[in-house]
Amino acid sequence: MMLGAHIGPRTRSYIEQADVVFVAVSDPIVELWVQQMHNDVRSLQPYYAEGKSRHQTYREMVEAMLVEVRGGRGVCGAFYGHPGVFAQVPHAAIARARQEGFPAHMEAAVSAEDCLYADLGIDPGGVGCQHYEASQLLFYRRTIEPSAYLVLWQVGLAGDRTYRRFASGPELRQLLVDRLLVDYPADHEVIVYEAATLPIGQPRMESVRLRDLAAMDLGMHSTLVVPPSRAMERDQALLARIQEIEERYAAT
Repeated sequence: MMLGAHIGPRTRSYIEQADVVFVAVSDPIVELWVQQMHNDVRSLQPYYAEGKSRHQTYREMVEAMLVEVRGGRGVCGAFYGHPGVFAQVPHAAIARARQEGFPAHMEAAVSAEDCLYADLGIDPGGVGCQHYEASQLLFYRRTIEPSAYLVLWQVGLAGDRTYRRFASGPELRQLLVDRLLVDYPADHEVIVYEAATLPIGQPRMESVRLRDLAAMDLGMHSTLVVPPSRAMERDQALLARIQEIEERYAAT
């Protein structure tokens, strides 16, 4: 996630020892930094284009890496954040390589979720934490628990079904707001979050009333954090059963 900070020794060794390194990172400076570790670093960013389907982009990225794998070269893909979190290409490339008989694996890394917990001071073990891709709340019937944190990923793309845009418009975002208003009050404070990618930068942690969210500047890397709006309710029936079990254990 952050230049120079969020990379482990195993990850660095894979980059340094590969025959070719493909990168899809968040900042050109990060890409330049990876280039200092290897003399054959190829950017996957040029596959993106305005108006081009991201599905097509992802297929082309996977094929670019697999061409080198089929040629007998050791290939490393370095991706923004955790390669398995909201990143289709690493999963698809590994699956394709394995289907074709090549060994492949994913290395765990620091994700935007990890940064979010640290920057916002949230412990998911406190009251619980729900994670959804933002558009899922518009495309599917999902049950929200307002007594836990709600984290919505790619909120800047909420409602986009074209996979050709880099941001959805305020009308689609308003639909997301309307969906959230089913479970939260209009004046409930939510947080727009974006992790820092450079040591000299600061994370975006911008509070806004839920009713005003649609007018916010939201991009592909924007995450929405909705704090709990009510306290957890004790399940008295299950607590009574637990007490009965504890009493039986105490009597033996």
